[in-house]
Amino acid sequence: MRQRRVELLKIKGKQMRNIARLAVAAGLYLVSSIAGHTDTPKPTIVLVHGAFADSSSWNQVVSRLEKDGYSVVAVANPLRGVKSDGEYVAGVIKTLKRPVVLVGHSYGGSVISGAAARADNVKALVFVAAFAPEKGESAVDLSAKFPGSTLATALDEPVALPGGEKDLYIEQSKFPKQFAADVPVVTARLMAVAQRPISDAALAEAASDAAWKDIPSWFIYGDADKNIPPKTLQWMAARAKSRKTVAVQGASHVVMISHAGEVTKLIEQAASAN
Repeated sequence: MRQRRVELLKIKGKQMRNIARLAVAAGLYLVSSIAGHTDTPKPTIVLVHGAFADSSSWNQVVSRLEKDGYSVVAVANPLRGVKSDGEYVAGVIKTLKRPVVLVGHSYGGSVISGAAARADNVKALVFVAAFAPEKGESAVDLSAKFPGSTLATALDEPVALPGGEKDLYIEQSKFPKQFAADVPVVTARLMAVAQRPISDAALAEAASDAAWKDIPSWFIYGDADKNIPPKTLQWMAARAKSRKTVAVQGASHVVMISHAGEVTKLIEQAASAN
């Protein structure tokens, strides 16, 4: 009888342990389910290059963003016109199924400001040595607002296009000093050879949208920029009520190449902001 009682106690103890294990497992499942429902996915980062560059100019930024768990799209900016380029980028953004942080370099700033006005999933704008035009302003207008740009004297002979427009390039021998003075010369020379032209009409086209008025914006630029005067960049950031403005000491126009870490950090701050 005593042995029978001991056996029953052992069975009951085993049953209680199994019940406890099931309770713990159920609790862990509930916690993980709640966490899964409350976690907000990271926004997609869309990068838009400017004139005289291409999507590879973002390579170092892309590597850092992906390492930190972000999905990234580096758009091939057509460089044909502010409105048409903005519509193209907006079309890309509309294919993405989550919030977007839209990042533009140089002329790409004009493009993202137009694109964001045509897409409803852009949560933040980041201007990287970039134009942030008001309606009616062009890149040419803003470049001349303060002294300091030497781009006009660095341009090569224009290439005539059908219809009367012209494609603009930076003269290869002047490219490193003008565009990428703080980048290794070997790299800057390769960039000079591979540069993509912009039409003169695109630089002169007035913006029809100014999304930075409605969407939170962040700015970063180099204080040794020779394409866009640093005073102009600071002035545009102040006008846009930039959430944060970073002026990188000694940095050239391609701050996303020479100071990829600082640029990535600012993009991620914009991505995580409420």
